[in-house]
Amino acid sequence: MDAEQSLSPSTGRRALAAGALSAFAGAVAVVATALVRHPVALPVALVLLFVAVAAAWSALVHRSSTRVLASVTAVAALAGIVLLLGLRSFVVIAVVLGLVVVSSAAARAAIGRDLAPTPRSRAVPPARHGVLLMNPRSGGGKVVRFGLEDKARRVGVTPVVLRPGDDLRALAEQAVAAGADVLGMAGGDGSQALVADVARRHDVAFVCVPAGTRNHFALDLGLDRDDVAAALDAFGDAVERRVDLAQLGDRVFVNNVSLGVYATVVQSEDYRDAKLATTAQQLPDLLGPGAERVDLRFAGPDGSAAGPADVVLVSNGVYRFTSLNGFGTRERLDAGVLGVVTVAVDRASDVPTLIAAEVAGRISGFRGYQEWTAPQLEIDSGQPLVDVGVDGEALRFPPPLRFRSLPGALRVRTPVDAPGTTPAALTPARAGNVIKALFHVLAGRPARGRTTPGG
Repeated sequence: MDAEQSLSPSTGRRALAAGALSAFAGAVAVVATALVRHPVALPVALVLLFVAVAAAWSALVHRSSTRVLASVTAVAALAGIVLLLGLRSFVVIAVVLGLVVVSSAAARAAIGRDLAPTPRSRAVPPARHGVLLMNPRSGGGKVVRFGLEDKARRVGVTPVVLRPGDDLRALAEQAVAAGADVLGMAGGDGSQALVADVARRHDVAFVCVPAGTRNHFALDLGLDRDDVAAALDAFGDAVERRVDLAQLGDRVFVNNVSLGVYATVVQSEDYRDAKLATTAQQLPDLLGPGAERVDLRFAGPDGSAAGPADVVLVSNGVYRFTSLNGFGTRERLDAGVLGVVTVAVDRASDVPTLIAAEVAGRISGFRGYQEWTAPQLEIDSGQPLVDVGVDGEALRFPPPLRFRSLPGALRVRTPVDAPGTTPAALTPARAGNVIKALFHVLAGRPARGRTTPGG
């Protein structure tokens, strides 16, 4: 009975499950009522919305007078939606969105960690000689803003701050040669990958300090990206586990490699400072009428030659994608596989649908979307150099590009009190599974439906 009670959700979580289901039901009821009251206007408004999306895309991939005409069409379609539905309808939309947000937040809290896989880990003692390398330019200066150098010294960790012209790999190798048994990196994901590679080559434990801009690797390690200094606790009593790395040729990456349209856009020197403007400027040449696809040749999931693709993403582990912007998160980092995602766009008809799927967070439902896993992958090309984005860094590699997974290659230490769970592991991928999990919690059972440890 005690084991059963320990698995049972608390009263608070059951109340949150009830709130999540009620808010979701309320959103459905509001939408149903609006359809009854406006059986013609709403479908017409959806058609206008599709026209607006298609016209906006046309404006992006064309130039000169065609771009102006498409922009005017998009604005006119949006104006038509306002006139057709009236301002009251936008209040209804706001209410629906509010109910969905409330339902989502309550659902996540209600489900808790019931669905998250439990990684194999072990408790480890404090580092005997911990070294933390720091890039003061990463993340807009997080190393200085969070006082990481002084805080590292206070907990007995040797800080090494990169100066202009320093070789990060050489500094990491020097730290290991000097006796470091735990090697840490405070910086972006590209720097994390480089130092992690040194750590795995010497079988030295690694600490990730999220001092970069997005810190995707830290997110999927279950670290709190907002509390940068808290990651230093991993040099003390900590939890250690093995995670995968991946390689493109001899270069290790911790997150993903992008090829195709996105990789070409990020090669621009203006991209980091003006992402939207740079994308709009280059899209006509990449996806506009007459544009040629990037020459990428590879085998699909069945081993046969895959069709042409406009976007290819190869990741360290499997991402749960809702859109192509931001890349999503991974449920686990120890599956020992590469995740492969390809997107092929028919310029004549698919682009508006792709944009709608991207905006709705349902990119996996787009007909040109395909994903699979593999321990290794080779991508060839007739180009002398292929544009790639490796953990967000724009590079060029000669083909063929050879990718492989490195299962369990890295010993990672995380603080004992770190969150420890990624967003992808906390909630099911499908709405139906979320509702099922909430009903389990509401009934006093874990989200997976078990009532006993062996059930």
